[in-house]
Amino acid sequence: MIKKDLLVSGIIAIVTFCITAVIYAKAVPDVIELKDPAYEKHKKGIVHFEHKKHQDDYAKQYPEYYKNGCGECHHDKDGKPLSNLKEGDDVQKCIECHKIASEAPKGKKAEKKLTKKEKIKDYHAEALHANCRDCHKKYNKKYNPEKKAPTTCAKCHPKKE
Repeated sequence: MIKKDLLVSGIIAIVTFCITAVIYAKAVPDVIELKDPAYEKHKKGIVHFEHKKHQDDYAKQYPEYYKNGCGECHHDKDGKPLSNLKEGDDVQKCIECHKIASEAPKGKKAEKKLTKKEKIKDYHAEALHANCRDCHKKYNKKYNPEKKAPTTCAKCHPKKE
């Protein structure tokens, strides 16, 4: 009987350890460096996105901006929010769908004038900027806080050293 109890306890300990290791391995970092090898040379400093603050703090303080939960930022290939994501779920990097690693060409460099929707669909930087900056602008307009959410290049992209 003692051997059986030890065996069961050992199995429970191993299973618990494995589950904990899987959860820990998939834990989302508090701050995510928005850096992708698709950009050969970054012209601006790399954005350090405070994922935990957005996921935990801001989502609780400003639920109107998080109606789709994680789906406010994470979506499927058709642009539909992945609103039932949980911490540790696999998500694709933005560059997997927004494949062109830059902003859309402007002025004389542009072959044709693209709509905002077309730019966001294809261009990685356009998708990130639209998602972050548009949300920040809405927040700033609604709450007019003393410390505004960043909406300019320099506020998100630190100076390169």
